[in-house]
Amino acid sequence: MFTEQFKYTRIPAEAEAVRSEVREFLRDNLRDFPASKRADSWMGFDAEFSRKLGQRGWIGLSLPTEYGGADAGAFTRYVIVEELLAAGAPVSAHWFSDRQSGQQILRFGTEYQKEHHLPAICRGESFFCIGMSEPNSGSDLASIKTKATPTDNGWILNGQKVWTTNAHRSHYMIALVRTSDSESRHGGMSQFIVDLSLPGITVLPIKDLTGSEHFNEVFFDDVHLDSHALLGAEGDGWKQVTSELSMERSGPERFLSSMALLNTLIDAIGTEPNALQAKEIGHLAARLITLRQMSLTVTEQLAAGEQPAVAAACVKDLGAVFEQDLPELAQLLCDIPPASSGGCDHAMVLAHLTQQAPSFSLRGGTREVLRGIIAKGLGLR
Repeated sequence: MFTEQFKYTRIPAEAEAVRSEVREFLRDNLRDFPASKRADSWMGFDAEFSRKLGQRGWIGLSLPTEYGGADAGAFTRYVIVEELLAAGAPVSAHWFSDRQSGQQILRFGTEYQKEHHLPAICRGESFFCIGMSEPNSGSDLASIKTKATPTDNGWILNGQKVWTTNAHRSHYMIALVRTSDSESRHGGMSQFIVDLSLPGITVLPIKDLTGSEHFNEVFFDDVHLDSHALLGAEGDGWKQVTSELSMERSGPERFLSSMALLNTLIDAIGTEPNALQAKEIGHLAARLITLRQMSLTVTEQLAAGEQPAVAAACVKDLGAVFEQDLPELAQLLCDIPPASSGGCDHAMVLAHLTQQAPSFSLRGGTREVLRGIIAKGLGLR
């Protein structure tokens, strides 16, 4: 029953054709980009780099041309994203806009919202963050308490979000909030496009173990939202956010965000590995190939308009396991200790990803929540 969720999926030739062009672009634009920064992968923020991608037409690829997109297939975007992640390119500025916010606006937004937001997303000029988790809620989105109350000319928003990646650098947030009481645990929720420059919004960065500031707390105190802020139908928030999570959990970032470490590990081992090193590197490669095939299957399903929640949860969960195993295996296979500064490339990348690894099974849904989704979807509970 589990294997029925996946099948062998091949990237179409027209999508593969762009790969060499992307690699050439990356060689030119990341020539002096150090390995220590490549370890940040899709969490690395560089607004100018995102604008360059927008100029090449590589953001919002699958959006219609009338809104600045390229009307390209999902696999063309997959190839570009795969190359960016494998190179450790700093794509975080536009990441959420491209991966999910633009798609949510295209699917559920009004014509005004599409015309106002989508072209700027495609140019790499409008950055979004995702307002889901809250204190005392975590990955249990059904327990959120942030609330939007209707007024004569819009809504008043009060509450708090937490672990919001890039909120301190973003222009907008798509927030899931309560808009009415409901007997159903999943009812009474709606999504809003929140302009983060509005009065009453406070953003406080959270410093992680590496000293970086990716996550944030966001406070809403009587924030006035106009009528254009509501995304989709009032009360449909749970249905909308469920489809969004499939996009968030299934992409190649779920197993390629530690690629810099695998690269430096292979370089450090060299061309004459011992038996253990050869065996474990082979196992890692096999796991990568399997995860990629699973991710491609979900991409095909999403492109067909399906909602592969269970398959996406599998990719996210197994990808997190892979990425958390990698720093431990790197220390087992290579006698180079991690070093936050002053070490070789491998030592610094290892230090960074060892500190980042605990978050891999939290972001995008905790391991416990994901495995609950998988078990329920497969009829195991």
